[in-house]
Amino acid sequence: MGMPSMPELLVILTIVVLLFGAKKIPELAKGVGKGIKEFKGAMREDEEEGKKETKEIAAKESSFDDVKVEEKKSENA
Repeated sequence: MGMPSMPELLVILTIVVLLFGAKKIPELAKGVGKGIKEFKGAMREDEEEGKKETKEIAAKESSFDDVKVEEKKSENA
């Protein structure tokens, strides 16, 4: 099933106008736009947090590896 054709879109638009009224449609569109914007912002925040956590984990692993190397050096000496 593909995209609806022009007559089908007009019927859908007519039904929406009848259900909500012409004055409510811009308000609904504005609300949907705000919701999408907030969702994208939350996605960006999650990605940034994930990057920070990855860096922290890498730093901890690096320091852990350094400790292992120092222990091996002291055992060999």
